[in-house]
Amino acid sequence: MSSTPTSITSSPASIAERPLSQEMAKAGTESGVPPPSTSSKRDYKGFVAGVFSGIAKLTVGHPFDTVKVRLQTSHESHFRGPLDCVLQTVRKEGVSGLYKGATPPLVGWMVMDSVMLGSLTLYRRLLLENVFSKPHIRAMTPLSGRQTDPNTLPSFGHGIAGIMAGTTVSFIAAPVEHVKARLQIQYSADKTKRMYSGPIDCVRKLLRTHGISGLYRGLCATIIFRAFFFFWWGSYDVLTRLMKEKTSLSAPAINFWAGGISAQIFWLTSYPSDVVKQRLMTDPMGGALGDGERRFRRWKDAAITVYRERGLRGYWRGFVPCFLRAFPANAMALVAFEGVMRSLP
Repeated sequence: MSSTPTSITSSPASIAERPLSQEMAKAGTESGVPPPSTSSKRDYKGFVAGVFSGIAKLTVGHPFDTVKVRLQTSHESHFRGPLDCVLQTVRKEGVSGLYKGATPPLVGWMVMDSVMLGSLTLYRRLLLENVFSKPHIRAMTPLSGRQTDPNTLPSFGHGIAGIMAGTTVSFIAAPVEHVKARLQIQYSADKTKRMYSGPIDCVRKLLRTHGISGLYRGLCATIIFRAFFFFWWGSYDVLTRLMKEKTSLSAPAINFWAGGISAQIFWLTSYPSDVVKQRLMTDPMGGALGDGERRFRRWKDAAITVYRERGLRGYWRGFVPCFLRAFPANAMALVAFEGVMRSLP
C-alpha cells in the first residue's frame, strides 16, 4: 500500500493510498465546517486525473506488490529473497508475471478513492465539530502541542479519522485485495493450469462455492491492517505542519515529502498485520473449490502460524520490496496527477 500526495492547490485524487491536500487537512474553518475540497467545475478533473494517477501507481508499484505477496506467502525455500523472486518470476512467467492480479486494484482504486475521500473528510468534520472543538478534550489530546486553534483538527484527530476511514473503505478493499492476492500466487506460466483465468473468473468461483462470505474472507484482517492508518494520517499532518514552519519548500513539495515519509511510517507500523492478512487471504478455501484444505479459521490462527514457521522475522518477510515501492510509486502517481490536472481545461 503506497500513497500519493496531491498539490495543495489541486483537487484530490487517488485518495485510497495517499494523504489529502493541506486545506482538507485543516478540517475546519471559522464556522467549524471544512471548506469544500473542489468546486463543482473541477470535480471531473479530479476524477480523470485520479484515473491516470491510479494507472501510474499501478504501473510502478504493482510488480513490487507481487514480489511482496509472493515472499509473504511462499515457503522459505521457494525464494532466496526479493531479487531471486523477481528473477524466477520473469524467467518462468515473463514480465507479465509481475502484473498478475493487477486488474482488481486498478478498478477497485477508483471506487476506494471516492469512499476514502468522502469518509475521511466527513469523519474529520464530525470529529472537529463534536469532539475536538471542546477545550477540555483538546487539552487532554496527545500530540496536540501548539495546535490550540479550536477551528483546526489536531494531528491526533487526523489519526482517529484515518482509523474510521480505513474501516469504512475496508468493506470495498477486502474483496479487491482477496482476489488480487489469489491471482498473484498463481505461479504457473501455462494459463490452462491456473485455477483462475482472471479476476472475474476468480470472483465467480469464490461466490459459487463459498458465497459472499468467501469473497469477503479476510475482512477483519483488512480492518485490523487499515487501523494503522492512524499513524499514516497523523504523521502526515505532523510532517506537513513542521515542513511548513521550518522549511521554504513549496506546497506540492511539502505534500510530496510528507506523503512519502508518512507512507513509510505507516508500513513500518502496519507491515506485520499485512503479512497475516495475506496469509489468510491466500489460504486454501477448501470445500467444492478443490484448492486444498483450509488451515486458518481466524486471524489469530494465521498470526500464530507465521510465528511458528519463521519466528519474528516471518512478520517482516517481503518488507524490502514493499518499502522500496513507496517513494517511486508515489512520485510517478504525483507526476501523472499534476500533469493531467494542468492539461485539462
